[in-house]
Formats: sequence, C-alpha cells, structure tokens
Amino acid sequence: MSALPSTTESRRPRPFWWPLAWLALQAQLLLLGLVSIAWSVVALLLYPVLPRAAGRRIGRAMIAHGYRVFWRIASASGMLRLDAAALDPLRDEGGLIVVANHPSMLDALMLVARLPKSACIMKASLVHNPFLGPGARLARYIRNDSAFGMVQCAVQDLHDGGQLVLFPEGTRTTRWPVNPFHASFALIANRAQVPVQAVFIDTRSPYLGKGWPLWRLPPLPIEFSVRLGKRFAPSGDHHALLAAVEGHFVEGLKPR
Repeated sequence: MSALPSTTESRRPRPFWWPLAWLALQAQLLLLGLVSIAWSVVALLLYPVLPRAAGRRIGRAMIAHGYRVFWRIASASGMLRLDAAALDPLRDEGGLIVVANHPSMLDALMLVARLPKSACIMKASLVHNPFLGPGARLARYIRNDSAFGMVQCAVQDLHDGGQLVLFPEGTRTTRWPVNPFHASFALIANRAQVPVQAVFIDTRSPYLGKGWPLWRLPPLPIEFSVRLGKRFAPSGDHHALLAAVEGHFVEGLKPR
C-alpha cells in the first residue's frame, strides 16, 4: 500500500540513535549512487563495442545484479526489508509486461532486481543523464520522448524475448489506492499480443513516496513486500484491458 507523509511523525521526539540511523541510510543511498556511476563508466566503454543483443543482455543483467546487492546490504543493516520472492517465477519468462502500483521511488529497484530480462520506460532526459544514461542505453531501455516510437520499441523488445516493467500511474501514488492508469501498457500488450502480469507492492512506509524528501528519515524499519496478482491476456480493446487491470489494483491492494 502507499502511505503519504505523516504530520504527527515529525512532532515525535527523536530517539538517541536517530543521527546514526540517518547517517546509515544516507550511506546506503550514497553507495547505490556510486555503484551506478561506476557501472555507467563501464557501460560507456562497452556500448560501442558490444553487439546490440549482447549489450542488451549484459546491461540488464548487471543492473539487476547491482540492485540485488543494494537490497542485500540494506537488508543486512536492518533498515530496509524487502520480500520480493514472488517475482522469481517470472525471472526467465520472455514476452511479458509487468505492471505495478507505484508507492515509492524504490519500486523500479525492487522489480528489476528480480527480473534481469526486464526493460523500463525512461524519460528521455534520464537516458542522457551522465550518471544513468550509459547503463540505460547499453541495456536498451526504452525512451518515452515519442509515444509512437515508445510503443514500437516496446513491442519489438517484447518480440525479442524481453520483459517490460511499467507503472501505469505514471507517477508515484498520491491518492488511495492508485492514481488513474495510463493506457500505454494496454496499447503495447495488444500490439505485441503478450500478457500483462499485475504485481502489487505493499508498504506501510511513506519513505520516498510523493512529497517525501530523500534526506528525511522515516519510521524504521522500512518494509516492502511484493505479491503477484492476476495475469491478463491481450484483447482487441485496449480500453477494456485498461479498465480491467485498473479495477484489479483497486480491489487487490491491501487496506490501510
């Protein structure tokens, strides 16, 4: 479930260990950033020399591996806990769209860590970002600067055996249980004739939800769990598919 920042939480007196916990959480985020930068340097060198298929496979596998390492370190610290084992049966499945609700900035890290064949749709500005862009280009992540081009690239990637991770809300959740869904996943599913797998991300933590700053320490531990929902076959009517999937999320998300 998504949780919005609490006004009462900020009024509670801070425990004596608060500064150490804050430093530990920032250190973990800093480590994630440094690993991303290091991989970007390697990806920048590999991009012009690797064939497209090899670069795509290696790029996605390495991003997934880096995120798994981050979650192991975070779990060992006791500050962040993630239960995403439900995704493991999807790991080697090709031609699949995975759609999830979007309570936190960490959502993509949760899913991609367990799905090494998956691609994300990214803002064009992020693809050109010097810290994230080289790895995204090597992995052949999909740009959203052109709606037609985005759909065409996504369809081709799925036909090539890839997976697509999408957050149909378009931004982090701001209302319970989900924001209105965008239709892009349904259009892509119908064009590619691939199924849509619903994935629920449950959390009681407001951490890195909409309006939660990166530096603010939330109640600890920060816990996320992932579970599988229904799988939807592509249909001739993308509006009907959109309504069915959105209704499934409204009904399937756990109550507060």
